Amino acid sequence: MLPHAETYEACRAAFRWQVPARFNIAAACLDRHAADAPEATALILDDGRADAPRVTFARLREEADRFANVLGELGLGPGDRVAIHLPQGLEAAVAHLGTYKAGAIALPLFSLFGPDALAHRLADSGAALIVTSLENLARLAPVRDGLGALRHILTVDGEAPGTRALAPLMARAAPRFETRDTAADDPALIIYTSGTTGPPKGALHAHRVLLGHLPGVEFPHEFLPRPGDLMWTPADWAWIGGLLDVLLPALYHRVPVLARRLPRFDPGEALALMARHGVRNVFMPATALRLLREGVSGRVGQCRLRTIGSGGETLGADLIDWGRQAFGVTINEFYGQTEVNLVVGNNAAIMPVRPGSMGRAIPGHDVAVIDGEGRALPPGTEGLIAVRRPDPVMFLGYWRNEAATARKFVGDWCVLGDLGTMDADGYFHFKSRDDDVISSAGYRIGPGEVEASLMRHPAVALAGVIGSPDAVRGEIVKAYVVLRPGFAAGDALAATLKAHVRDTLAAHEYPRELRFIAEMPLTVTGKIRRMDLRAMDRAERGG
Repeated sequence: MLPHAETYEACRAAFRWQVPARFNIAAACLDRHAADAPEATALILDDGRADAPRVTFARLREEADRFANVLGELGLGPGDRVAIHLPQGLEAAVAHLGTYKAGAIALPLFSLFGPDALAHRLADSGAALIVTSLENLARLAPVRDGLGALRHILTVDGEAPGTRALAPLMARAAPRFETRDTAADDPALIIYTSGTTGPPKGALHAHRVLLGHLPGVEFPHEFLPRPGDLMWTPADWAWIGGLLDVLLPALYHRVPVLARRLPRFDPGEALALMARHGVRNVFMPATALRLLREGVSGRVGQCRLRTIGSGGETLGADLIDWGRQAFGVTINEFYGQTEVNLVVGNNAAIMPVRPGSMGRAIPGHDVAVIDGEGRALPPGTEGLIAVRRPDPVMFLGYWRNEAATARKFVGDWCVLGDLGTMDADGYFHFKSRDDDVISSAGYRIGPGEVEASLMRHPAVALAGVIGSPDAVRGEIVKAYVVLRPGFAAGDALAATLKAHVRDTLAAHEYPRELRFIAEMPLTVTGKIRRMDLRAMDRAERGG
């Protein structure tokens, strides 16, 4: 845990990593609490009432133990990949914790992924089992036959042809399972990143990644845990921001987690949810905060938040000021990415928050701005934001992709793919991305995956995708499309292509703007010149 200190400098100087050789996420988040405080609340399952069902650590451990035993009965164990295709809720938490207990590798999958997104992640990971719902099953069905490694489909709310209902298997399974004695460096989960020049890559994380995340969660939440803390996020637990910024660290610290995934972020509903359950700590991307500001202005007094953490997008001074006026707290921005998360942040309790800055290096992490040769640059000089290895939060590597892993490093520096500066006081300032990832409403979206989806439509010859500035979402996905002969540009076809991406890839990745062009700007080697597309976008916006 972070040492409680009055200044950032004192906190950083006093911090020491404590990573044992043997460590298992489920043992740390579940088993010890079920033994010491079995009736303590682990999860609150929102059902619209203030007295919503609560799940104790004792019950959560029994359910996770049963799930681990189900995996064993199906022939799965250490190293096998278990896909978890569920929204926030008891079943998702049980599947994660049961998978870690068994020594298997969890593969979180966003509930709203379409068939193409699911197919790539399931095939690339070689997942042997997926636990899903009947609603989500419809997205899997079109690609099921092409997934040779996928032997088991378990559904949490019934049974359908080709699947098995999870409930009867859980009922027959033994209620106790001895958690595997895993090494801290043993693999625990794969989270797929946004693909830029190619398909998404699987970032493989070890069990130690939880310990690596703890300082980065405790810091912006001003020394979590405190008495009365209760956490919620609108982010799906399939994303690192939901799973490792909220769910698992909260359980580790015996802080109750509110489970409710809003199908679509609704400011009024989010406000009511937080007020109803007395949420004290929330992780909310900047876009959600902007929507909250616009949608519930003057009605936030019913909430009693202690901390607000935000990441994935830069906060402006106006949003920070609004947070202070509306909630009486300073929104603490933090920064990281799927491969190396929560390494920079703010803590208004012990340091000034400077609008426009992502914060300072979280205690325990060595973060710098470097040049292409791995040399640290002086303050104010723009370069690559990087983190020095070894670091407990750092990924093991890309799943079965040694070449991509090697490209991620310059010597001992893991390059995060963003350009920025660090000032003389150690505050980091984001300037631009060194790659083409689009940051929209807190999601990191790779243009390559969207382009591939568009080009699977028979009307599309070439597609180029960029991020276009947007006042609410930060950026939106914008596509430029060259049509095949015989197809005519028009609003109807544009709508069809947008729906194609939304339905086959994911709702958050579809292009909100789409332009038809006669010729795609290409390099001499045939690569899309996205700088030219960005120039076209600026001209269209009058910039």
